[in-house]
Amino acid sequence: MSASTRTVALLLAVVFGPMLVEAMRARRNERLQFARGGREPHGDVYELMRVAYPAVFLAIIVEGWLRGFTNHRWVAAGAVVFVTAKLLKYWAIAALGQFWTFRVIVVPGAQLVSAGPYRYLHHPNYVAVIGELLGVAMLAGAPLAGFAGTAFFAFLMARRVRVETAALDAAEREGVTKNSQSQAS
Repeated sequence: MSASTRTVALLLAVVFGPMLVEAMRARRNERLQFARGGREPHGDVYELMRVAYPAVFLAIIVEGWLRGFTNHRWVAAGAVVFVTAKLLKYWAIAALGQFWTFRVIVVPGAQLVSAGPYRYLHHPNYVAVIGELLGVAMLAGAPLAGFAGTAFFAFLMARRVRVETAALDAAEREGVTKNSQSQAS
């Protein structure tokens, strides 16, 4: 097995192994949220994101392979960025617990999480995803796919944040209305 083949295999394992575990956890949590009456807002870009997320990583790895993984000076920095991003992501996942999913699901009556990284950032999971993409691009030596893929995914996440914010604001307004109605009865 050539060094290039080993690098591809390693990057695929490092990227897609955790992604599969995260997908299984997200799926389990999605079922729990829907069972609690959770609703998905209209206009989410989830269907596009679920294809784009692995596709961008794959494009980065392919570019690195085509370039021969020759940009060795960025490997250590890429590893630090990727690991730091994963730690931030797993901190966010731990803080959200059963509320962490790939989808935007609003559960009526649920309180917003303000623990963990949510004390410091509004969207730490999205910050972590940008770090993951940049870290892998640096590891692979893939500046073109890394930049283009990260920019495209950041665009999708910005659209998602707008949908998520609107859905949470609407749920909060509904909660205030329901609470005031129940108090008046």
